[in-house]
Amino acid sequence: MHRRIIVPSALAASLLLAIPASAADFVPGAPGIGDSYYPTSGNGGYDVSHYDLRLTYQPATDLLEGTATILATTRQDLSRFNLDLGLRVSEVRVNGRTAQFTASGDHELEVTPAAPLPRNTPVTVVVRYAGKPSAFTVDGWSAWARTPDGGVAAQEPDSAAWWFPSNDHPLDKATFDVSVSVPDGHQAISNGVLQSQSSRLGRTRYNWRSDKPQATYLATLAVGRFDITTDRTANGLPVLNAYSKDLGANAGAARASVERTTEVAEWLESVFGPYPFNSLGGYVPNVTSGFALETQTRPFYSPRQFAGGSNVSVVVHELAHQWYGDSVSVRDWKDIWINEGFARYSQWLWSEKEGEGTARELADYVYASRPAGDPFWTVKPGDPGAENQFHGAVYDRGALALQALRDEVGDEDFFAILKGWPQEFAYGNARVADFVKYAERVSGKPLAGLFDTWLYQPVKPAAPAASAAGAAAPSAAAAPGTAARVGKATRAGKPVQPKSWKKIAATNTIHEHGGR
Repeated sequence: MHRRIIVPSALAASLLLAIPASAADFVPGAPGIGDSYYPTSGNGGYDVSHYDLRLTYQPATDLLEGTATILATTRQDLSRFNLDLGLRVSEVRVNGRTAQFTASGDHELEVTPAAPLPRNTPVTVVVRYAGKPSAFTVDGWSAWARTPDGGVAAQEPDSAAWWFPSNDHPLDKATFDVSVSVPDGHQAISNGVLQSQSSRLGRTRYNWRSDKPQATYLATLAVGRFDITTDRTANGLPVLNAYSKDLGANAGAARASVERTTEVAEWLESVFGPYPFNSLGGYVPNVTSGFALETQTRPFYSPRQFAGGSNVSVVVHELAHQWYGDSVSVRDWKDIWINEGFARYSQWLWSEKEGEGTARELADYVYASRPAGDPFWTVKPGDPGAENQFHGAVYDRGALALQALRDEVGDEDFFAILKGWPQEFAYGNARVADFVKYAERVSGKPLAGLFDTWLYQPVKPAAPAASAAGAAAPSAAAAPGTAARVGKATRAGKPVQPKSWKKIAATNTIHEHGGR
């Protein structure tokens, strides 16, 4: 029982002065994590270590009901904190006690716990929620795609807010357990390993686990009617691929591409080092969009990626992201080059391996195809701006930067850098500047000027700089053989298109979403 004590005003003032100063340190966590491009993405004041999502989905109505249990640690004295979620919330508990909550902005859930949360203490948050993900949009776009037999969550830079509460930014990674109940005859596809499934009263529950840190936008959910293939790699990793049953004319090409996932991953291990996760695979739902996405362990592919026939190059791109983008993720979205430049260059290396054009020839072609006045050269891959985050220059000029690095340091150091970087920053986050420093350390060469030329100057590099990448008429300092290579790529003054180019260019809709 609590008694109310009435204190004279003078005494009350003295008691207030006696309250420890630390009590004033309990303040709300920031509504954004501090990203340069997306200030409201993510939240401040805490780090999440694990998400446990227990979901029920009704394909006919697009109704998603969920209970999310979030394990986190406070990083400041918190009086209140935010989660990112666009669906309707019915209850929030913090450390077992009912908490107050309110929705604000496009996707902010403000949570006020019953008692303030001291810094560096573990916190358990339980959120009960429901809604139709397809009814929620941010600035006119959605990360949730309705399909004839269900729905899919896959998008970049945000997707979590459409189906679970989170700290929605790559800087706060966590492990995941995702359990989804769907009507019998449907499947629920997510990341990692399918731990178990069970049926009861006309519904089947699928239980998935991702046991390595995963950015929230890399978490995916697909519900529908799928044909599923399973296998194991030579090292014993489970492989699961899923294809909507109604892919129509694209079905064969999709399978012919995605079923080579194991082969591609094994080759990428020779380039980037050991595969970093607990499973492999991919899925192709019946969506109308044209993009693909590196959802962790199980990339998402639109059927349109295979409209022109099989395209293993897009599989190479998305699997390369498992090292560059998923295991090592951006610290800030302006660092997107450490995702896309490397995934594009992996396509060039695959082309080289397949005898369809060397990385050098592709670099020559890209450089020669773009005149100096082309706006392509005004985009800076090292900091392209939110409006150009997925511009073609981030991919192709970003890959040119890697070809320039390869020529500068030689193949031995170059491939040592490509393989060492994902080990150095495994399961963490990094900036473009971190890669530059790492490349300098491994090669023993100053490289800041080279990266400034290719990643940050809003102009087409001059011929001497381009020559170092084998992409223009050679200078006296050009590497032996450059003249012959350049001649092949620019016959009669016109660039010669490598055989692989059309397949590579077909992946340029990889992150098509019409802006954010």
